This record gives sequence, structure tokens and C-alpha cells, in this order.
Amino acid sequence: MRTLAYHEELQAAHAGDPVALADLLMLSRQDIRRYAEYHCAINDVEDAVQEALILVSRKLSDLRSLECFFSWVFRIVKRECNRLKRGAKRFTGDPVTDDIAACTTPDIHEWRQDVASALESLPYHYREIVLLRDLEGLSIAELAERLGLTAMATKARLHRARSLAREYLRA
Repeated sequence: MRTLAYHEELQAAHAGDPVALADLLMLSRQDIRRYAEYHCAINDVEDAVQEALILVSRKLSDLRSLECFFSWVFRIVKRECNRLKRGAKRFTGDPVTDDIAACTTPDIHEWRQDVASALESLPYHYREIVLLRDLEGLSIAELAERLGLTAMATKARLHRARSLAREYLRA
């Protein structure tokens, strides 16, 4: 999320500025949708986004700490996705329980070898950029300087490297 633009809009919206609130919701919509796409059934994404935006617009003034805004919004989206999942279970006749399956992550030892193999399968220039970014934590500007690339070329190379690694891991 673009933090500077969000921060200014968030402060103004929290203070009660309706124009800033509209701008904040517009800035947040894409990130909210992306999060909902991960947590909701495909048919429920737009409903979850709309409900989350409505709730944010109504309850933003009650938020005590503005630093918690993003996690608060994402919790709202996830809760709405879970509510829609329960509604779908009622509609289909599946038994309704209070449990919603939590996201499970595999044990680190199970996929460590797969990730190492994926990185080894990458050409050197892709492997280098992934390791510098994800293991050493270099910023895009630092990567561009070290590799002698423009920021845009650095982002493109990093994106391509990660895409190739993902393809390898899916196969």
C-alpha cells in the first residue's frame, strides 16, 4: 500500500472529512479486493469488498489507533468472507459449524528442499535478484544500484524471477 498517500487520507478521514474518506476507500479498494480474492470464493469477492468498504466508512471514526488501520480492514474482509462461506453452506445444505477451516501452512522442513530446487532451477541473474531481495532484504533502489539496472528493470526482473520460481513449485 502506498503509505504516504494513505497516511494523509487516513488522518483526514478519521477526523471526519468526507472527501478524504472517499479518497481513502478508493485508494484501499484494490488492496482489499486482492485480499478478498485470496480468502473468499470467487463469486463472493465483490460482495465482501463492498461490505468491508461500507463498514470501514461507518466505523473509521471509532478506530483508536490509526497504525492498526490495515490489519483492521483485512480482519473485516476476512470476517466477511467467512460469513459468506457460512451462508453458502446453509444454502447448499452442508452442515453449518462455527469452525471455518484455518489456512494451513506446511512445515518448513517439508518445502525447504522444493524452494532450494526452485532457486537452483533459475538462471543466475534471476536467482541473484531473488536472493538479494528476499534473503538480504535489499530495497528496489539498492538492487538497481548493485545490479546496474533501472528501478523498473529491477522490478521486472524480480517479478519474472518469482514467476518462474512459482511455476517450478506448482509443477
